[in-house]
Amino acid sequence: MIFPICGFDAKNAVLCPQCEAKVEKGDLTKADVDASIALAKIAKSNKEIENFTLFSCKDFKGNFILSMAKNDIMAIRQSRTLYRLIQDQFKEKIWLVEADETDKKFIEDLFFPTKILTINSVFSGGNQKTKAVVSGKWTPKFPIDTKKVVEIVKNARNLDIEIEFEDK
Repeated sequence: MIFPICGFDAKNAVLCPQCEAKVEKGDLTKADVDASIALAKIAKSNKEIENFTLFSCKDFKGNFILSMAKNDIMAIRQSRTLYRLIQDQFKEKIWLVEADETDKKFIEDLFFPTKILTINSVFSGGNQKTKAVVSGKWTPKFPIDTKKVVEIVKNARNLDIEIEFEDK
């Protein structure tokens, strides 16, 4: 598995001087380190994720946004067992997003498996406002906390987003 920190560090849960220096400089976050160690722990007993790549991890109030390769995300989403195995290593909810993706794809990944009908951006007074229209109707059983999505998009991408549902 490829991590933001050294593979040896991830497997042994101890940082080498180079990785420690990256954390001190701010090139790596505590979430990057914690996620790398958690995934390395799973990789020891699960060969399926041995070839995965974790590019980074961000932690927003206990929500972990894992930036991974597209094929890795697809493998996790297709296996509920694998998803639960990874989710159990983190205190709060994990969100899987593709590394180096557009704002639109980032928002779509956060809403997976729900379909996003449109994502529009408007610039007014130097500020960008983004509106996402979600397929269907909001119900109390809606699987995704839209308030958390708004907060994650604001913190991760510095976008003000408004979420609406197709059927009101």
